[in-house]
Amino acid sequence: MRDFRQYQSSEFLIGSSEEKWKKGMKPKPFEKPVYVTRPFLPPLSEFTEGLKEIWDNRWLTNNGPILRRFTRQLCDYLGTENVCLFNNGTLALQIALQGMGISGEVITTPFTFVATTHALYWNKIRPVFVDIEPEYYTLDPQRVEEAITPWTSAILAVPVYGHPCNHEALADIARRHNLRLIYDAAHAFGVKVNGQPISQMGDLSMFSFHATKLYQSIEGGMLVFKEAGLKTTFDYLKNFGFQNQVEVVMPGTNAKMNEMQALMGLLVFEYLDEIIEKRRKITEAYRERLQNVPGLLLPKPLPENVEYNYGYMPIQVSEKEMGISRDGLFQKFKEYNVLTRRYFYPLICDYSCFRNVHVNSPLTVARDVSSKILCLPIYDTLALDDVEKICDIIHDSVS
Repeated sequence: MRDFRQYQSSEFLIGSSEEKWKKGMKPKPFEKPVYVTRPFLPPLSEFTEGLKEIWDNRWLTNNGPILRRFTRQLCDYLGTENVCLFNNGTLALQIALQGMGISGEVITTPFTFVATTHALYWNKIRPVFVDIEPEYYTLDPQRVEEAITPWTSAILAVPVYGHPCNHEALADIARRHNLRLIYDAAHAFGVKVNGQPISQMGDLSMFSFHATKLYQSIEGGMLVFKEAGLKTTFDYLKNFGFQNQVEVVMPGTNAKMNEMQALMGLLVFEYLDEIIEKRRKITEAYRERLQNVPGLLLPKPLPENVEYNYGYMPIQVSEKEMGISRDGLFQKFKEYNVLTRRYFYPLICDYSCFRNVHVNSPLTVARDVSSKILCLPIYDTLALDDVEKICDIIHDSVS
């Protein structure tokens, strides 16, 4: 992997900033906005060099040479040939459901990005929302099993913030009830459990390479699946159903990744380990400074067998103990030019377009988490001094 500037150890955070806020020194607003995330970009010279190849080839899309190299790179990284690339993750998930023949009802989470449920809707599948577990915000297996009906065809789970789901329990439920187990793993690229990528769990996983993700190809999506025969189906579906120039074998759409997206993905991949390492240090700095804030809850540290990607920095804000609500802290951050995100709020089932979906479960945990969750800024170029200042704002907000 290529090397680029490393952050200092987060040890310097201990003491210096805490002394400031204890002495009543108020933090000052940031001169420029601090966004909840910013994309990693490789050196412009590297991207420009790649563009020269595209210009020379005059091959912009339709399975060009750069896309083929990118696919090969991902197959090697994931240890499988069953990989298919798309222009975005939403279409990838829609096509996955179509290609696998999923129908009827699918049990899923209300605590996710809307694209998870939109993909079901576009395939005329009824989402069945069940509650999440409180530690890592992923599907509660007990609630999943309670929701199974004769019309259930699959479980669509989400490793929220890259936190692995309780795979063994979900896989056992899927096996006993003859259901497909699908992961919307948009957040989980680079996450491993017992040394195995998330993609080796379940029947299929979708990954997003959107610009907001820690690993991006401008836009992009990927399906990784166990059944090798699905690749031909997915290739048809993402390219209008063409088998050749004169035969269309199924009604497909246009969801192909282009050469510029593939080029960005190829280049960013070379920096993946460094990106994750920088985010790890930022996460440790946040945890160091925020561990004793009354009313502020951090996710429980992941088990030692999990290699995490540090894609997000979620916190929960309890107004009773902290003296300020989640929304109050969200607005206060804005005053300091810090743009956090209430991610995910509201729940999917509370959006107007899905209010007609009957929900049997009270979704107690999901509603509680959604009312308290706030994602703090985290990206590879976020300076630790700025992390310190963000933590100062939180300390200053505690009444």
